[in-house]
Formats: sequence, structure tokens, C-alpha cells
Amino acid sequence: MSAPDSNNPNNPNRPDRIDLSDRVDRITLMGPAPCPDVDGSEGRGVPENEPDRADAIVPAPIEPDWPTFDDGSPLETAAVPPPAAADEDVLQQRIKTRDLCLATRQLATLLKAGMPLVPALSALVEQLRSVKRNRRRGTLARVFAQITGRVNAGDSLAHALRDYPRIFSPLYINLVRAGQVGGNLEEVLIKLAELLERRARLAARVRAALAYPALMALAAVAVIIFLMTFVVPGLTAIFLEMNQTLPLPTRLLIAVSDWLRGSWLLLALALALVALLGSMYLKTPTARMAWDRFKLRLPLLGEFFLMVETIRFTRTLGSLLAGGIPLLDALALVRNIVQNRYLAEGLDRVREDIARGHTVAHALRKIGLFPPLMIHAVAIGEMSGNVEQQLNQLADDYEDQLQLTVQSLTSLLEPAVLLVMGVIVGFIVLATLLPIFEINRML
Repeated sequence: MSAPDSNNPNNPNRPDRIDLSDRVDRITLMGPAPCPDVDGSEGRGVPENEPDRADAIVPAPIEPDWPTFDDGSPLETAAVPPPAAADEDVLQQRIKTRDLCLATRQLATLLKAGMPLVPALSALVEQLRSVKRNRRRGTLARVFAQITGRVNAGDSLAHALRDYPRIFSPLYINLVRAGQVGGNLEEVLIKLAELLERRARLAARVRAALAYPALMALAAVAVIIFLMTFVVPGLTAIFLEMNQTLPLPTRLLIAVSDWLRGSWLLLALALALVALLGSMYLKTPTARMAWDRFKLRLPLLGEFFLMVETIRFTRTLGSLLAGGIPLLDALALVRNIVQNRYLAEGLDRVREDIARGHTVAHALRKIGLFPPLMIHAVAIGEMSGNVEQQLNQLADDYEDQLQLTVQSLTSLLEPAVLLVMGVIVGFIVLATLLPIFEINRML
């Protein structure tokens, strides 16, 4: 009897023949493999009672109210209400930008070192908890601990961040999502930390530019009120005892001093009421739009406010485009970053023109709000294909220019406040000395 042919396909002893019965049994015991949801997490697989349905594996639907990336993942453009599973006390907390920048940079460092996402998040939580006597970082540690649990359970990092809209802005969430989609999360986190740090420095420069003249003006008002309520009344009593006709400046000074002493409470209440009504009125869309338009047209401060908004626009749009977010989606996010509502309305028109097929430079030129230098740089970036690099370079240049503008404004506002204060104090001194000169002349 001849030996069985090893090339016979029906020969069970062929060396390349694999018995799949054992593997089939093991696959059957393990059950169906989980399928990925839209956000990248593992789904629940095929239901046990419907194993033969071809449409049983269906990704989770995207909310219809959310615009999406090209890959179908949702784009966050507004804050979403937190789920009930999140701690209410944590959801009400606000975190300083400095602490969030530090945590973002630390997470990027861990990921760049090759650590997986969940262990990196756990290490970040441990680091945040190690900082003693810092309540804000303790709150941030609790937030990242809950995020770590969500990610460990199969959720994506960007989707877990949505539960904390008071801490993570839509800009932050979308850059993280773009990093996950593009596979360069650590690089995106580093850029995000740099963006937050630059925005914090910009806000600090704006506060410093406006705080110094405001403090000087407040000090001047305090000095004038002290003179009118404590010094002038003592001199007034001396003048009135002489039974002489006082000069007009002195009579005006005495009348103002008496009115301030008798009606200071009414004046304080009136100022508080005006401030309250003014703030409530400025919260209305029409008033806010008119006020923001007025700020951009101020003689000296208008250029300063426009430069601040230009830096916000160029820096944020450049970071979003560098992170892989499409242009129209990036403009929708930048629109919410810009604080001037009049300028934000112009960006809406820019987005509409780009959607119709116009170039970015043409759409920006059409609204007539941004500097010509920025428009020409954007046009060059479009022709060379590096718009994000041009935008980031523009932001760097405008930040340097802003520093010079702040110094110029400070040098102009400081003598202006001193001049106004000098005129008022000079009037008080003149009104006080005129009766004395009259007495000396009579003697």
C-alpha cells in the first residue's frame, strides 16, 4: 500500500494543514470581539441574542447638533451639560490657567517619554496630589482622577474632558481630539500648553496696561475727596468768621465741599446703581455690540484693543490649523475665543465667505477690521501652503509690538492723570489762597 500523498488536499497529515476546530471553540467561548465606537472606545460587540445580524455592530450615533471632523468625530463648539456621574462640587470649580498649563505640559512630557495614556494620567494625578496646601491643584487632581477612570473604562480622552466645561474649553477639547485622531497627542498637548501660556501672558499684559493708570486715577480721586471733606471745611469756618465777601472760586469750593459732606451716601448709592445698571445693560447683545464697536474706534486705546484681539485670533487659529483641525471648524472655535463681539460678528462673515469658495485673505479684507499687514501675510501663507506658520509668526510679531504699545500708553496716560489731578488740586489751592490774599491787601 503506497504512502499517502502529502500534496493531496484531502490528506489530514499534510504539514501545512491547520486544524481550526480548537480555535473555533476558543473563539466561541470568548465571545465576539468588541467593536470600536466613534470616539475610539471599545463597544459592546454583537448582542448575544442576535449573533447573525449583519447590522448588529453599529457605532454610536453622533449628536446631530455637533459639527464633525472629516473623520466623523464630533467637534465641540459649546459647553455641554455634565453627566450626573461627575462630582457637582468639582464641576463648579474654576482652575487657574497657570495650573492647567502646568498639568498639560506634564502630561505631554509623560506621553513623549513613551508612557501609555492611562498610566500617564495616573502619574499626573499622583503628581498633582503630591503638591501640599494647594486647593486648586487638589481639585485638578480630582478632575484628572475621574478622567483617568473614564479613559480606563474605554472612553476617549477628549470625550472625558467634555464633562468639565468650566475647566476645559472647547478649544482645549478639540485640540486634544485632533491629537488623538492624528496620533500626535503629545505634540498637540505641548502646543496647547504653549498656547495657554501665551494667552495668560497676554491677559497679564492687558491688565498691567490698564491697572496702572486706573490705580493712579483712584489715588487722585481719593486725595481730592480727602481735601474736600477734611481740609477745606476747616478753612471754610475761618473764612466765614471774617464776614467778608469771598471770591467766586472759594464760594464754588465751599459749595462743593458742603455738598460732598452732606450727600456722600447718596452719591455712593447713585454711582453703585449706575454701575449695576450699566453692567446689566452691557450684557444685552445690542449694547455689547455697540460698546465693542466703540472700543475699537477710540483714538488711543482702539489700536491697543484691536492688537490684543488680532493676537488672540492669529495665535489661536494658527494653533488649531497646526493641530489638524479644518479651517471652517477652526474659525468656528476662534469666533468664541475673540472677546470683542463686533469682531466676532465679522468672523462669522469671514467663515461664510470662505465656505462660498473665497480665500481667507479675501474674506478678511472684506470685513475691513484687521490690519493690512496681517491680510498680506495670510495671502502669502495661502499661496505657499503654510498659513498656520504665517499666523503664528504674526502673533509673535504682534506680541512684541504690543509690549511697545503698552509702554507708550503707560507713558501717555501717566502724565495725563497727573495733569488732571494737578489742575484739580491747583484749583483747590487757588480757592484757598485767594481769601488770604484779600485779607492781606485789606490790612
